[in-house]
Amino acid sequence: MKILVIHGPNLNLLGKRESGIYGTKTLDDINELLKKLSKELKVDLDIKQSNHEGDLVDFIQNSGDYAALVINPAAYTHTSIAIRDAIAAVEIPAVEVHLSNIHRREEFRHNSLIAPVAAGQISGFGYESYLLGLRAAASIAKKSGSRSE
Repeated sequence: MKILVIHGPNLNLLGKRESGIYGTKTLDDINELLKKLSKELKVDLDIKQSNHEGDLVDFIQNSGDYAALVINPAAYTHTSIAIRDAIAAVEIPAVEVHLSNIHRREEFRHNSLIAPVAAGQISGFGYESYLLGLRAAASIAKKSGSRSE
């Protein structure tokens, strides 16, 4: 079974930016933890990151070989109808993840355009949000009878 992880804008700056909100782990640290967990879960993992909305849409639209998607759309969570529509258009479950609890932050971060088309949302657990998201995605894909096993 294959799962795709997509990191959105500014996540390449993890470990350098606002560590009080986003923690001290770098994106490479998080990716290594995801790869380790994927072996435990017996899933193949591909990981992509972009700061560009169109790239994220392309990643999603080209996700047909994957059983599930884990996505942190970052700031695009609150603004991107294009990412929302791409997730709705593909026929794979998506798990939305966030390092911080978006519902405890600024008012504009409380609304996710992605949540209504995602299988679920995990936020507020720092880097562990990704690990929980990968576990959820693998579980959902296995229950739905993955087409990419």
